[in-house]
Amino acid sequence: MSEKNELWSAPYRGSNPISASITIPGSKSATNRALILAALATTPSLLRKPLHSRDSALMIAGLKAIGCGITEEANGDLKINPGKFLGPASVDVGNAGTVMRFLQPVAALATGLIHFDGDARSHERPVGPVIKALEELGVTIEHGNKYSLPLTINGSGAINGGTLEIDASASSQFISALLLIGPATQNGITVKDIGKSLPSMPHIEMTIAMLKVFGAKVESSVDQSGRREWHVAPGVLQGQDLVIEPDLSNAAPFMAAAMISGGEVLITDWPKQTAQPGDQLRSIFSKMGAKIDFVGTSLKVSGTGKIHGIDIDLHDVGELTPSIAAVAALADSPSSLRGIGHLRLHETDRLAALATELNALGGDVDEEESALHISPSPLHNGIFHTYDDHRLATAGAMLGLAINGIQVENIATTQKTLPDFPGAWQEMLNSSSSTNSVSESK
Repeated sequence: MSEKNELWSAPYRGSNPISASITIPGSKSATNRALILAALATTPSLLRKPLHSRDSALMIAGLKAIGCGITEEANGDLKINPGKFLGPASVDVGNAGTVMRFLQPVAALATGLIHFDGDARSHERPVGPVIKALEELGVTIEHGNKYSLPLTINGSGAINGGTLEIDASASSQFISALLLIGPATQNGITVKDIGKSLPSMPHIEMTIAMLKVFGAKVESSVDQSGRREWHVAPGVLQGQDLVIEPDLSNAAPFMAAAMISGGEVLITDWPKQTAQPGDQLRSIFSKMGAKIDFVGTSLKVSGTGKIHGIDIDLHDVGELTPSIAAVAALADSPSSLRGIGHLRLHETDRLAALATELNALGGDVDEEESALHISPSPLHNGIFHTYDDHRLATAGAMLGLAINGIQVENIATTQKTLPDFPGAWQEMLNSSSSTNSVSESK
């Protein structure tokens, strides 16, 4: 049986309280942004506590393919030595949004042909706004008029820069991708948002914060109609010695475990200030019944096993939706998760997938174009399909805590951002008070 079709029996906990301390690996979003900027810098960088997962491995392999030197230390830290970008080269993006979108503008700075391809789903995910923007900047790209992968960039070694109008309704990554190369262009980059909506603003704020860490000059403004605009000046980026924050979005299932089964979970090294969308889990899960406090440098999540529904707009933090939906399916009152239409273009159509899988287990989920409405309903055992989506897989594991007999298809897809999720999940459940780390496969 192939790995994708294998079924993982989600551990059942029932009302047996949890007591554990968890260390979450580094942020995927921060790791891949730092890798890009370190590759564009003029001096070497050291990234401490980066994420080692499929997405980061694809980013590292892509940067190395076009000429950047990257070596891994024995402790997992990454040394980045900038080099001249040259083709011919091939980049495998897998199904990683940051790789398929962030690496295209970087490859446009190379001299020669850089070919991009990835998993079958990558051919369906939107990259058109990045392709069109690069073509407006004078970059030659072969894409068969489909404005999707696969494609080949024929770089001339430099980009003049200029002003671009971007419809980022489908993904804020379109804007981040262009801002990241701003310092490396001859005249800088100005990006104007012209879309009907702009999802995941915290991720753009993370991009701006990371640019400034590496020495870039970034200005942002909002016009009278609410349209946002960003300008990144041309300049020299300096390599950094940088500690990568833990991935707070990946803390969601572990935080939820205390809510579902009762007890408490400590998440170590939770930053007091951060641009990560996952930080909003503190307020969201508090409203759903958890008690959440800082204990030194850790975040303590306590639960009673009782969960309340929530009516919330998740437009800016859409990646949290699968975890929140899983918790909401176990709540004692209805929930409405709104503003999440853009999730239909992620690793899978997450709204359709969540509605289908929860309803198959006896749930009561109504799906709208940009919302999910979840009403209390007794759930039963069954197979939870994941559609090669890491956040669907962790949602299935969360349901398994409360429902005996949940089997999750292709739990290995969690390797996209959590290298050994099944092992960490079991260690959390086996623990009484010892500290567990989410182990990192290299």
